[in-house]
Amino acid sequence: MAGETTAVLAQFASALKYEDIPQCTREYCKNILLDTLACAIAGHQGEETHQLAALAAGLAQSNESSVIGGDRLSLAGATMLNGYLITAVTMCDIHRSTLTHVTPEVIPPALAIAERDGLSGRDLLVAIAAGCEVTTRVGLGLDYPEARKRGWHGPGVIGPFGSAAAVGRLIGLDAAKMAKAFGLAGSQSAGTFAAWGTPTVKFHQCRGALSGLMAALLAEQDFLATGEFLTHQDGGLFNTYSNGGRPADATDQLGQRWELEQIALRLWPSASTIQGFITAMFDLVEKNDLRPEQVKKLKVTMSKTAVDMHGIFPRYKGKFDALLSTHYAAAVILHDRELTLAQFEPARYDDPQLRKFAAEQVEVTIDPALSGVQAVVDAQTTDGRSLSMRCDHPRGSAENPLTRAQIEAKFRTYAKARLPAGNIDAVINAVTHLEDYGSTRMLMDLMRAGGEKRIRKSVSA
Repeated sequence: MAGETTAVLAQFASALKYEDIPQCTREYCKNILLDTLACAIAGHQGEETHQLAALAAGLAQSNESSVIGGDRLSLAGATMLNGYLITAVTMCDIHRSTLTHVTPEVIPPALAIAERDGLSGRDLLVAIAAGCEVTTRVGLGLDYPEARKRGWHGPGVIGPFGSAAAVGRLIGLDAAKMAKAFGLAGSQSAGTFAAWGTPTVKFHQCRGALSGLMAALLAEQDFLATGEFLTHQDGGLFNTYSNGGRPADATDQLGQRWELEQIALRLWPSASTIQGFITAMFDLVEKNDLRPEQVKKLKVTMSKTAVDMHGIFPRYKGKFDALLSTHYAAAVILHDRELTLAQFEPARYDDPQLRKFAAEQVEVTIDPALSGVQAVVDAQTTDGRSLSMRCDHPRGSAENPLTRAQIEAKFRTYAKARLPAGNIDAVINAVTHLEDYGSTRMLMDLMRAGGEKRIRKSVSA
């Protein structure tokens, strides 16, 4: 599509219709939505969730918007808290080309506006497609590897554009106002890897959601803003956050090839970069019926980036470290043959046997020939055998996607602690038939039921 990048993406997002989205892409949007709801429900178990809940409750005193698995808050408060819930326990999506979690920025403001305005499931589906596609396309145009060299963290930098696109599509912004929304979103782009190792990296996501929401609502008022934010020579995103970027990639085959289908989902809580290792570890254990007492040593080999980020916690401190630790994940998968949030509770990760195994019997090394999420796991057994398993494409990746049944199982695993059984089935049915679903308010009612007392308690804690 010819034209300045911001204008082209604005035209795409503002004009997108249900009929423009291929059937397979619509179904993937449904997978993304259901997985996101599962992550948000699970996020109530996050260590810092009560702190974000307190912040969200203090943003305003109205209560028109639903918290997933909780009560009601203001439009801004629900957007921020839902954004944090999705990413709170390190289980949400990842667009690997940009190392960006997309759903925490796109889904919460889309749900909030669709609920506020009583919009249909079909409207919501189109907004999700617009928001996810814009986020990933802006990321491609940014030339993320170059932006990463400068320390930028994708969700807070490119996420606001997807949030603005989703909200703008729902409130009916035309192309000119959508471009202004992108200018306002870009003016709030921020977040660097200086925050790595702290929960602040997750705050980047929910702040990105709120930034895009504000951008679209302000553009709706025809607030004056640049309509050329991405490629502007003086301070444009591509020129300032990168090396000029690759603007053509942002619009190449736009509307024909859907980059959102490259968004990977996660079957297990743990950092996105070690999902390849986790897949290899499960494959090794399951294929060989491997038991802890049979293993003398585990050697995990990954790329330099993966080891630098996740091979540094052999003696993890608490839940946050454990969620990032290759050493702990290897130990607990071998011992439990499971990796759910139950494995990241103090009663489990503080087990002396697991701590000892992780620190002394798991070795994590770099292989320069490996890149991205590629990983190899080697096991030396007590009877002298050497077992090995390699993973190039983890479960949940575009090359090895999760089935709808696997996503439903993930949702059920975490929803049963907060939602009535009938609501769980109704939510799955609503997402399955989203284009025929009458009102997003009904979906949010189902997602809110049973959580009122819990969220009030967490806010006042």
